[in-house]
Amino acid sequence: MELFGTDGVRGKAGKKVSAVNAMRLAMATGIYFKQFARTNKILVGKDTRRSGYMIENAMVSGLTAVGFDVIQIGPMPTPAIAFLTANMRCDAGIMISASHNPYYDNGIKFFDRDGNKLNREKEKEIEAIYEDDTRIEEAQVIGKEIGKSKRIDDVIGRYIVHIKNSFPGTATLSGKRVVIDCANGAGYIVGPTILQELGAEVVVLGDKPNGFNINEGCGAMHPEYLAKAVLEYRADVGIALDGDADRLVIVDEKGDVVDGDKLMGVLAVHLKNQGTLKGDGMVATVMSNQGLDEYLASQGLKLYRSAVGDKNVVEMMQAHGMNFGGEQSGHIIFSDYAKTGDGISSALQALAYLVETEKKASEAFNPYESYPQLLVNLLVQEKRDFDTIEGLDVLKEKIERLGIRHLFRYSGTENKIRLLLEGKDEKKVEAIMEECVVFFQKALA
Repeated sequence: MELFGTDGVRGKAGKKVSAVNAMRLAMATGIYFKQFARTNKILVGKDTRRSGYMIENAMVSGLTAVGFDVIQIGPMPTPAIAFLTANMRCDAGIMISASHNPYYDNGIKFFDRDGNKLNREKEKEIEAIYEDDTRIEEAQVIGKEIGKSKRIDDVIGRYIVHIKNSFPGTATLSGKRVVIDCANGAGYIVGPTILQELGAEVVVLGDKPNGFNINEGCGAMHPEYLAKAVLEYRADVGIALDGDADRLVIVDEKGDVVDGDKLMGVLAVHLKNQGTLKGDGMVATVMSNQGLDEYLASQGLKLYRSAVGDKNVVEMMQAHGMNFGGEQSGHIIFSDYAKTGDGISSALQALAYLVETEKKASEAFNPYESYPQLLVNLLVQEKRDFDTIEGLDVLKEKIERLGIRHLFRYSGTENKIRLLLEGKDEKKVEAIMEECVVFFQKALA
């Protein structure tokens, strides 16, 4: 059984991500990490979904059943779990979240003792243990070997101090009016607190989670509401997080959403000018616009492209000795401060750039013209192997003859196919996209 997708395990809460499956997965995870255990502790956090209670308790049961002690810290951003796992000397960290998905989904992400997400090989090892009834049965302990669990509610301060330290010590946000939309998710306390402590005048949206309103008409998935608030409050900038606060979307003072590639390009060049950029460029994914390649090249930098997923970005960054990378969608990694995408930390770097340059956001984050790019998501009944889809090669050849870059891939977390087309002629891109949509609707119906 293939449990893991692009970013951990994710699916319908109560179905794929059920209490029974979560407990068994926790056992399998505990068995895997036992071979590397030093402190015999595993950290568990979650976002604000109602189903998090069910899954958290199941995970605690599974981990303690195989002899691990568990530290529960409640709702916290995914990057906080990565940081605190290492900071608190735990053998592993677990985040219960479906990120930007609706409330009725949930998911489970895993981190090693250093705060790194697990690579595919390690995930496969856990999947193999999950399927092994004998190993699961034999690993359960009795008597004094059964683990214990405790809840700690004050570790949020450690993460706040850590993130604040990523902001220049001589700078301040005093005089800046910032709107932050926390998506009724895991960053609803941390995000506003950090901005206020750095001196900003803060307007907060999406900070009243009820278990069901995470990502609902708010946050990074719906920046139009943030844009409206930025204009209404005449703010300098708007910041939107997603449900687990590992993604960032910025809105400028005019109410326009800042392109994720442009934001990364600006920040990469800023790091270079500061002398803090490691390597000869940055890493983005195959989704990023060709305009980013050309902009970086004009600044003497190179763009390396990884597969989709911030852990793939991180792996390529490590392979090339780099400290900056990210995804067009808003997962931005400053590895000097975080092991994974961190929406709040990335927002602080963008705000520091605005303070230092004294530019308006609309000017600061618009350094080049992007190629026209279209991205369409289609629901599919089945994820058929592309090699088995008749006529697909002919369609690709036609697209390439038009000088259009294409990327077709299935979502790792949903029953969707993502179609991306990019080229210099916007009308040609739009026309061929219509043809692609019709083709895949018929092929995957």
